[in-house]
Amino acid sequence: MNGPLAGYTVLDLTIARAGPTAVRLLADWGANVIRVEPPPGPGGNMTGARRGPDEQNLHRNKRSVAINLKTEAGHGLFLDMARKADVVVENFRAEVKHRLKVDYDSVRAVNESIIYASISGFGQEGPYSKRPGVDQIVQGMSGLMSITGEPGRGPMRVGIAISDTAAGMFLGQGILLALLHRERTGKGQWVHTSLLEAMLNKLDFQGARYTMLGDVPGQQGNDHPTATPMGAFACKDGMVNIAAASPRMWASFCEAVGADALQGDPRYDTPRNRIAARADLNPDIEKAIAHLTVEEMVERLNAAGVPCGPVNDIAGGFDNEQAQHLGMSKAAPHRELGDLHLIRSPINLSAFPHPDRFDHAAPDPGQDTNDILAGFGVADAEIERLRAAGAVN
Repeated sequence: MNGPLAGYTVLDLTIARAGPTAVRLLADWGANVIRVEPPPGPGGNMTGARRGPDEQNLHRNKRSVAINLKTEAGHGLFLDMARKADVVVENFRAEVKHRLKVDYDSVRAVNESIIYASISGFGQEGPYSKRPGVDQIVQGMSGLMSITGEPGRGPMRVGIAISDTAAGMFLGQGILLALLHRERTGKGQWVHTSLLEAMLNKLDFQGARYTMLGDVPGQQGNDHPTATPMGAFACKDGMVNIAAASPRMWASFCEAVGADALQGDPRYDTPRNRIAARADLNPDIEKAIAHLTVEEMVERLNAAGVPCGPVNDIAGGFDNEQAQHLGMSKAAPHRELGDLHLIRSPINLSAFPHPDRFDHAAPDPGQDTNDILAGFGVADAEIERLRAAGAVN
C-alpha cells in the first residue's frame, strides 16, 4: 500500500477493540500490519466473528498469520519476526504477556529499536493495574457516566465504546511520536496508555473544572453545561440542535424564527440571565419554534449564522449529502463476501488522498500465514514443519 507509513512493519497482537483501533490507524496509512493470531481450537471456526461488521471495520487493510505462541517453536517464530519488525502492539493483561514471553523486555532483547505499544484497562502499574478493564467499567470509574444523561435520571453510559476508541486513538498517536523519535535517535521505546487515562483526559474542560476549581459537574442532559441556548429542541416534525449562546447569535436566532417576545424578555437578555433562567427558556424556545419544521429550522438558522442541525439516526448520519460528499464509507474487497462498505479514516492528507477503495477487507484468522512467513524468509519446508508441530496454522 502507498501511504506515509509504507515500509514500516507492525506485528499486531491485539484483541477486543482498543488495541485494534490503534493498529487500524497504522494499517489505513500504509503500514505492513500483520495480525498474529492463535490457531483455532478443536472445532474452532477460522472465520468466526471476523466476517461481521465490527471486526471487518477494525481489521481491514491487515493480514493475518496464525501462530501458537504457547509452543516453543511458535514463540521462537514470533521473536524471529519481531527482530525485523518496527512496531509490536498488544493489549494483554500483564501476567498474560509475561507468561507468553512477548512482553517489552522479551521483545527488546531481540530488537533494541522496537517500538512496543500497549493498552491496558488501568495502566501498567498501580493498585488497579491487574484488574481486567473494559469500556463499560471505565465509563463508570472515570466519572463520564455521572455527567451523561438527564438530571435526576441516574448515570448513563455513552452510546459508543468511547474509552476503547479514545485509548486506541491515543496509542496510535503515541506510536507515531515514538517512530519520529526513533528517526532522530535510532532508539526504540515502550509506549503505553490505558482506558482510564484516555477517559480522564477526554473529560477535558469538565475534568479541569474539578482539578483546578474543585467543581464536580453533574448531568445536563442535552443542554451544554455552561452555555444557553445550546442543546436539542423539539420543533414541528422532529428535533434540532441549536447553538445560539452568544449575544449576537441569540439576537440572530430570535430574528430568524420570529421570536420577538423572547428577544425582548429581560429574563433572557444576557448570557448569564439565560443560564439562570434555563428551566423557563427551553420550553419557551420550543413554543417559539413549534410551527417550524426541522428543514425550515436548519435553513433559517444556518443562513443567519446560527449553528443548527437535525438530530439524525445512524442512517441519517451517513446518508446526508455532506457525509456522502466526504465519502466516509468505502468499499473493501473480500475474497468471498465481495465488496464490504466500511468507515474510512477521518484524517485527510493532501499528499495522500484517500483511495476510492480500501486495499482489502479484514482477513480470516491465519489466511495469510504462508505468504507472511515466506516474506520473513521462512522456507516452504520449514513452514510445513511448523504446521505439523502445531506452531502455525
